[in-house]
Amino acid sequence: MYKRLLAAAAAGALVLGSAGAIAAQSINGAGATFPYPVYSKWADAYQDDTDIGLNYQAIGSGGGIQQISARTVTFGASDAPLKPEELKKDSLVQWPQITGGVVPVVNVEGVSKGGLKLDGKTLADIYQGNITKWNDKAIAKLNPDASLPSTNITPVYRAEGSGTNFLFTHYLAQVSSEFKSNVGEGKSVAWPKGVGAKANAGVAKQVGQINGAIGYVEFAYAVENKLNVVSMKNKNGEFVEPSIDSFKAAAGNADWKDAEGMYLVLTNQPGEGSWPIVGASFILMHTDVRDAEAAKRALDFFDWAYKNGNDAATELNYVPIPSNVADLVRKQVWTQIKSSDGKSVWK
Repeated sequence: MYKRLLAAAAAGALVLGSAGAIAAQSINGAGATFPYPVYSKWADAYQDDTDIGLNYQAIGSGGGIQQISARTVTFGASDAPLKPEELKKDSLVQWPQITGGVVPVVNVEGVSKGGLKLDGKTLADIYQGNITKWNDKAIAKLNPDASLPSTNITPVYRAEGSGTNFLFTHYLAQVSSEFKSNVGEGKSVAWPKGVGAKANAGVAKQVGQINGAIGYVEFAYAVENKLNVVSMKNKNGEFVEPSIDSFKAAAGNADWKDAEGMYLVLTNQPGEGSWPIVGASFILMHTDVRDAEAAKRALDFFDWAYKNGNDAATELNYVPIPSNVADLVRKQVWTQIKSSDGKSVWK
């Protein structure tokens, strides 16, 4: 089931839950592919409990923002949080639903699984086209015991507007002033070289097919596709492997209480064990909803996920949102979502 869902994620439009449940009653959303693996597990369990299905289009964060702004879905999902002024402009609120890690993955013949180390500057130079061979001296310096081939490097990047793009480029812009000036950061950037692919699943597939490829995906896609993940040097100068523990170490610095509009990016966090490319995936909803019942169904699902979805999230190497933050969301964010008569659709 899970393999089929990950493969389907590359296609864009995804329906979670049985056709019968969706025909009767469903929750409609669109956006990021980053959280799709855990959303799919939550949706299956929630349908078993409630007979309500989830119709989620995994089209990337940019598409999710567009669709919620156009009011064609009940909720949008984005790994790139909107700034407070953007939320106010479109009468939106956002909140973190899950946290996870973006990981570089490679396919290089002769390089063993887990056998490659990179730092942020070198990764930025690869994606700028400054480093073009796997045996480049900068990579060799970080991997003195590895036998690196002269294979050409093929960077693989997200072709559509993507929150994974945002997290990856936000990190690279933090650690490389040259990358910040030449490429920049955002859901979409003009990559100087490489091969584009749609969604996390598409990037994982391309990396798996091209000898010499490097890409970046949410960790669950790397695990499911058995890709060779890279260890990264973090802000403290320590090489760390991607894992739920290293993601938790980075997420532990999150100060949601003082984040206006819940705008918070968790890349390049301090700490010996912190993974450097971590971010929350956000849900976006209007404060002035047109269909109060649909909005309530969506909030009931996300509330259920906060209460019952932690085990599934942990199994997939996501970091659940702490209960005190979930309480903050319920009290300060969901109460802003109101029907046409001005009443809160939340309890």
